[in-house]
Amino acid sequence: MANLSQDQLSADEWRARVHRAIPGGAHTYSRGDDQFPANAPPLLTHGKGAYVWGVDGRKFLDYGMALRAVTLGYADERVNAAAFNEMQAGVNLTRATLTELRAAEALIDLIPSVEMVKFAKNGSNVTTAAVKIARAFTGRRYVCVPRQHPFFSFDDWFIGTTSLKRGIPEEHVSGTLVFDYGDIASLRALFDAHPGEIAAVMMEPATALTPCPPSCQEKWPEQACTCANNGGNFLQQVQALCRASDALFILDEMITGFRWHLRGAQAFFGVTPDLCTFGKGMANGFSVAAVGGRRDVMRVGSIDEPGMERTFLLSSTHGAEMPGLGAFIETVRIYQEDKVTDHLWQYGKKLKAGLNEVAQRHGLSQHFVMDGPAISLNYLTLDRDGKPSMALRTLYAQEMIQRGVLMPWIAISQSHGDAELAMTLEAADGALAVLKQALDDKIENFLVGPAIRPVFRSHN
Repeated sequence: MANLSQDQLSADEWRARVHRAIPGGAHTYSRGDDQFPANAPPLLTHGKGAYVWGVDGRKFLDYGMALRAVTLGYADERVNAAAFNEMQAGVNLTRATLTELRAAEALIDLIPSVEMVKFAKNGSNVTTAAVKIARAFTGRRYVCVPRQHPFFSFDDWFIGTTSLKRGIPEEHVSGTLVFDYGDIASLRALFDAHPGEIAAVMMEPATALTPCPPSCQEKWPEQACTCANNGGNFLQQVQALCRASDALFILDEMITGFRWHLRGAQAFFGVTPDLCTFGKGMANGFSVAAVGGRRDVMRVGSIDEPGMERTFLLSSTHGAEMPGLGAFIETVRIYQEDKVTDHLWQYGKKLKAGLNEVAQRHGLSQHFVMDGPAISLNYLTLDRDGKPSMALRTLYAQEMIQRGVLMPWIAISQSHGDAELAMTLEAADGALAVLKQALDDKIENFLVGPAIRPVFRSHN
């Protein structure tokens, strides 16, 4: 736990201090002040299980879970012990380590589509590496991504497709094409417009949007298995289009990996990507990310094939840091032994049903809507006209914080149990009562500060 000598500072003083030291006030924009209500803790000091503590000592039940990176719970003793053992072994050595090999083989054994793997410290590095691999392997220029998926990388090739274009030369993003998730015709149009020039399609397997129709989702069980409708879902259509066009099919499993299924959402939906990336959830919050895939594709980064033209793939001093990889190996063991993904599904189903019941009891079923499957929940806040309202979302988050629950989005961990579910539904009961009043009056009158704003906006 942090030892803070100036613990009498006000929230505004803490915010001013952190903004003086760090552009944006955090090292991830999703953690910024503009993403949280004004009554959110300005800084957190520590976490344990499903709970976090603010710099003022307040304790919160957390559904942010370190931007979905923590899936077992904060400060899990088993994972921490594995990481500490690797610290004792030296942290980072001069040549490749046995831990590095064990971690690579663990991922290869776990994910059927992965025959070789490179590790890194963050997701952006491995998604950008996947793009480079695809271009090197195919000799083609263009990469296609869905406009509905908000983030693939902090690198120019992707950020240039958003509203945040400052500092990005047009030529850095001109090789990235955008289509609509769920609309195979929109992707086929890109292939038709650029015949023989598309290197890859990169996409998340699913978000709150899934490749299956709602009628299929209703049949999903309360555990990670395989979708029964895997004959022709959208992912399979994309895979077929890529295969027919000799483009690579890339799945970004940063969020879906180690949640939907132990072997990834690719196993749940019955597809086999040429490349895939993992990160959040791999090592219970430790900094580990990976790009893996077919051996013939990944070998563009190899050095043991005489005469082959070289591709400078990932090369990172800290990419194979031993504590993180030791944490990954232990996290996989816990997942297998404790059936963690089953728990995430089951808790999500109970949470969704419970929040829907509370909303219905307050007459808010048309204004507070649970979206997505149990494993990938989102809550929508809709105004009197049925349109998404950031002010209403802010008010809900504000009132949940007031009742001890930090719910900027919904990420579930193994540490969320029956007590946490009961606490959440009790807090939601109070929060939605306030939303009901605000809808009958003026929402802004109930906010203690400005409304949350989108990360991807052109101006502050």
